[in-house]
Amino acid sequence: MASTLRSGIIGTGFMGEVHAHAVRAAGGAVSAVAGRTTASAERDAAALGALHAAASPEALIEREDVDVVHICTPNATHAQYAKLALAAGKAVICEKPLATSVGDATELADLAQRHGSVAAVPFVYRFYPAVREARGLVARGEAGRLWLLHGSYLQDWLASPQATNWRVDPAAGGASRAFGDIGVHWCDLMEFVTGQRITRLVASMSQAFADRGGEGGSFPVATEDGATVLFETDQGATGSVVVSQVSPGRKNRLWFSFDGTEASLSFDQEQPDTLWVGRTDAARQIPVGPDTLATDGGRRYARLPAGHPQGYQDSFNAFVADVYEAVRGNAPDGLPTFADGLRAAQLTQALVTSAHEGEWASVPVHDKVFTII
Repeated sequence: MASTLRSGIIGTGFMGEVHAHAVRAAGGAVSAVAGRTTASAERDAAALGALHAAASPEALIEREDVDVVHICTPNATHAQYAKLALAAGKAVICEKPLATSVGDATELADLAQRHGSVAAVPFVYRFYPAVREARGLVARGEAGRLWLLHGSYLQDWLASPQATNWRVDPAAGGASRAFGDIGVHWCDLMEFVTGQRITRLVASMSQAFADRGGEGGSFPVATEDGATVLFETDQGATGSVVVSQVSPGRKNRLWFSFDGTEASLSFDQEQPDTLWVGRTDAARQIPVGPDTLATDGGRRYARLPAGHPQGYQDSFNAFVADVYEAVRGNAPDGLPTFADGLRAAQLTQALVTSAHEGEWASVPVHDKVFTII
């Protein structure tokens, strides 16, 4: 393998740009990109800093100058490209959802383990320094027994009935939209920080608009604009999360409060430079910085002095850098893998089942795929 890891990016939209920036920040090179057509790849190669435009995703996967395949395409295509990349012996970073069915996600997680491949899913909110600090404080017992886990993930990019894209179509995006797209991020973060696993849930899915579309005509919407979920965990905690893509003014507000018997810990992704810690005698905002955080995990990801906020792209850069370390044989703690992608698929299936049947749905609880340290 080359000393500089070489990546191929399938998909040239917003997420393709995010991945390309992260590859370069991690010291890698973008060898090739592939789009919907050869023409689109050639058009976008320069913008993504790629050396070559591949004729197709399949051709990109087979290139000898690609060590890591980044899959940034519509959800329904993830499984087919990930299977090809694993079969070609490549490391893989596949956007979530890993697959639109539990069956495909299970097959991919098994394939990655069988091949011994580094196969990661960008649950990048794990890489905020404030989140790692919260995780470290929980592990040290400073919050006491966590008993109430709650929060929300709110966006507004679909707040107009005219707004739409491929994610609205269940054939391309999957049976769940709001939860499958962003709710799984919140659940992954909750389980990662607390070390607890959701064992069962009851959910309601809702729509702000029954129809969407512009001048070309409207169409009925078959997936949810929002979801409300109650859940229980394997350690006896209860919790709730509200998810919405139609909350005006909320651009990307992932917020949690994990409440323990000694302290509560709260984080807001739209204000990522602080972690709120509440106790009965006082509450304080801890500024994020290598000199202000108390745990090794928090300090490791705090690259800038306090007062200099690190945001989404910084966290994505840290994620890709950790993937590259794993490819080199030095897997860092807390790297989200295809096993975590399978976990998200199981949670999504439970949500859809519960919402349709109006009953609690069980979620399989496997061995944890991350370690609290």
